[in-house]
Amino acid sequence: MKKLVSVQSNDNESIDKMLKRFKKKYERAGVLKEFRKKAYFVKPSIEGRLKRSRSKRRAQRANEERNS
Repeated sequence: MKKLVSVQSNDNESIDKMLKRFKKKYERAGVLKEFRKKAYFVKPSIEGRLKRSRSKRRAQRANEERNS
């Protein structure tokens, strides 16, 4: 699925502000995340293992935050 991100320039808007808006849209659309995900194949068994380990790590961090 192709995602097209575009930004229209407003009157008297600097290039920096336009670029900042573009970067936000680009990040929210998840274009780079999808590209990295599709860059190489991961076996389903390994994908599940990674998902479980990420979840476990996230839970540990949340638990440490609560206890601190």
